[in-house]
Amino acid sequence: MSRRSHHLTELGCIACEDLAEFGAGKESWLAPDAGTTVLCALDAHSIAIANRSLVLILGWSDPDEQRVKIRPDLSPIESERITAIEWLVFDDVKVIAVGTSRGFLLLYSLRGDLIHRQMVYHGKIIKLRVRGTKKDLMQDISSGDVCVVMPGVIARFDGSDIQSMLQRWFQGTHSRFWDEKPNKDLEDDENSHGRLPYQLWNVSKYGSCVDAAITGIIPPPLMELQSSQRYYCAVTIGDDAVISAFRLSVDRKRSLVGAILSKVMPATFSTISSFSKMIWRTEPTPNRKPEEKLQSFARASALTCLKDHPRKGEKLTLSPSGTLAAITDSLGRILLLDTQALVVVRLWKGYRDANCFFMEMLVNRDDKHPSSSHHAPGKSDYCLCLAIHAPRKGVIEVWQMRTGPRLLALNCAKGCRLLQPTYRFGSLSDSPYVPLEVFLLNGDSGQLSVLNRLLN
Repeated sequence: MSRRSHHLTELGCIACEDLAEFGAGKESWLAPDAGTTVLCALDAHSIAIANRSLVLILGWSDPDEQRVKIRPDLSPIESERITAIEWLVFDDVKVIAVGTSRGFLLLYSLRGDLIHRQMVYHGKIIKLRVRGTKKDLMQDISSGDVCVVMPGVIARFDGSDIQSMLQRWFQGTHSRFWDEKPNKDLEDDENSHGRLPYQLWNVSKYGSCVDAAITGIIPPPLMELQSSQRYYCAVTIGDDAVISAFRLSVDRKRSLVGAILSKVMPATFSTISSFSKMIWRTEPTPNRKPEEKLQSFARASALTCLKDHPRKGEKLTLSPSGTLAAITDSLGRILLLDTQALVVVRLWKGYRDANCFFMEMLVNRDDKHPSSSHHAPGKSDYCLCLAIHAPRKGVIEVWQMRTGPRLLALNCAKGCRLLQPTYRFGSLSDSPYVPLEVFLLNGDSGQLSVLNRLLN
């Protein structure tokens, strides 16, 4: 049963003996600045926690209700490790996505079955972002995508492609193995339902990025007003440039780098391979799995950048519409960026190692609706806010967007972490509106709480 305080409502507890593998029991083991980085991903009634080689899925309303351990098959030779996790939630399917230090994207069922394994690009996957997007600038038709962030590289998977693949996998698996776990042969053929299509862009013009996000669809360049191609805006942050912005084209044919990689490199490799076979005769190696072909880059055009040495970008979070981004830097500042005008519209100072999430709150609702009213708040009734967790201060603050005041400040324990549930694909438009909420996980006690959405 949930317990409500002035600003927090306790929902459940995740404390269990399995958390000892992640360092639970040590002081501030869950803190982002702890010695061993622990990854967390939150969903309705479930939380996934990961370290370098293990993913643990818990039901936070009742930890004994659902507890699954997933140990991905990682390469010990290249010291491969888990570097990112996120939930992928559709109307009828929910899976956990895992990114590795070698650039592989892995999808697992809630039973721990490997559904899909695909190389995105060589390098460490820093972040997996899931968000809703508009399919067209002129239409209010929304879809969803999964953004894979790597140093200097951004990849985009369409949510409908992932959903179709997952439905085929679950239908095939349930029809043949209703009560059995898939055997080893099925795990080796993890891509039997097809390779997921995606777009790939090189955004390293201003240096390697530490975080990035695709904010939404933007108009084409001035010389291509009649173009039918779709363009996205991407914002990156890094050590060399605090903020950079790019226009991403989905057309790979227009990419000079992609043309070189797709035409020159295969021809060169084929020539070298044929020449080497003339000199050295080697026996063919049977049953060798061919290497996965990498995607070629599409065109990424730089729009702007902000360089302010020695300031470095650290973390980035997007508003639900993608029109605002909160960026933390190494000097303890938080920049509020308008992603459409590409202008910093607000600045906070004195928040080192901060973690931010956008949320929606009801402000002064009692003035509009009496206590006896059964009015169900809609999206227009909520106010967009920014929740800031400052671990060095031991405080959580909520500020009204864009230029509003600070609405609340509450103290929190040192070993806490701010979390937010992932975007749910295909949410029904006629269902009651679910506002964007922020949750607080206390690593020392295992208690999970939600910030109250009503503020008087």
